[in-house]
Amino acid sequence: MANDKKVLLEVKHLEQYFRSGTYVNKAVDDVNFQVYKGEVFGLVGESGCGKTTTGRSIIRLYDITGGSVYFDGQRICAGVRPYKQAIKDAKAQAKAKIAEIKASGAIDSAEQIAQVKAELNAKVAKQQQAIKEAKNDHKNCNKMYAAEQMRKVALKYEGLIAAAKTEEEKAILEQKKKEEMRIASKDRIMNKIQMIFQDPIASLNPRMTVREIIAEGLIVRGITDKHYIDQQVYKVLDLVGLVPEHAGRYPHEFSGGQRQRIGIARAIVLQPEMIIADEPISALDVSIQAQVINLLNDLRERLGLTILFIAHDLSVVKYFSDRIAVMYFGKIVELTTSDELFAHPLHPYTKSLLSAIPLPDPHSEKQRKRIVYNPIAAHDYSVQKPYMQEITPGHFIYCSDDEFKAYQKELAESN
Repeated sequence: MANDKKVLLEVKHLEQYFRSGTYVNKAVDDVNFQVYKGEVFGLVGESGCGKTTTGRSIIRLYDITGGSVYFDGQRICAGVRPYKQAIKDAKAQAKAKIAEIKASGAIDSAEQIAQVKAELNAKVAKQQQAIKEAKNDHKNCNKMYAAEQMRKVALKYEGLIAAAKTEEEKAILEQKKKEEMRIASKDRIMNKIQMIFQDPIASLNPRMTVREIIAEGLIVRGITDKHYIDQQVYKVLDLVGLVPEHAGRYPHEFSGGQRQRIGIARAIVLQPEMIIADEPISALDVSIQAQVINLLNDLRERLGLTILFIAHDLSVVKYFSDRIAVMYFGKIVELTTSDELFAHPLHPYTKSLLSAIPLPDPHSEKQRKRIVYNPIAAHDYSVQKPYMQEITPGHFIYCSDDEFKAYQKELAESN
């Protein structure tokens, strides 16, 4: 689908596996999506489907097992499992091929075996190079970003210092350059992505004041001017609906909604480009939920934020999100715009989620019929394997080819 919007976050074949003995839990398995600059991208699904793990993997709270995550064109996460698996598969295929050649007793069997080994070595070398690059990008993405920021600062002051008319003006510019270079050297690309956590109590340090909690990111970044730090703390407190007097208090002195506002203030103080909001309202009262959602909407407009909104409440996601990805059992099963998802849901699991939304009208609620999703009964993947397919521009479904034809027919009939 052609889209002139800038892709801020791109997730490619993301895998996050957790091993327990011989059992491997595929919490996130081959997830792909893009988030455009300035939009709210909703990620929904039942508890345990892998939503939070996806968010935490993107922000590098976990080292991903496989795939890549790109932020503003730079790879910030990379996993090596697929490359190692490709080497293992290539060796197994080569071994089987060599055994077959030996069994055939061909005259030129030595030449054929040598050719198979040469092809294997080329494949292994290619995958090993990919592993090396992935590890380098994953480990050094912050260093590479800091180096680029320092280069920009040096370029900015190069012309200014050369054009300085007096030695005094030149000295002032040199001092400014030195300070900006120091801050740029401590800048990190991961500062551009911040997270709002689900539990506003557990995510705040009870031994730190609100000022210390919010200012911590600025201090880690290398800012030492206490007056500037105080200004920024008071500024973000005002943005989230709190007052400067709250800066000297501790988290236990606030209500749940106020604690979540503190968490939001901590997330925006570093002026990030993207916020990952991990079910930020699920632990709050219904009346407070609306206030927090409206606050996030307001901050999105004021600060130009891009938001990855993780939730299981579809009615909230519809109100807040531009596009929605529905997740089930570690995979995205449907992805489209908010309006399209509610108007034409196609995947059986999406229909099941939508049927679970309670209705405010008691008469309609009484007649509401729940759709139960049973993946074994709903799909037969014994012959054809499912994969993501685009049924209409921007509307993706995880299905087999036969299911795709059935969904096309269903969509044509509904229109």
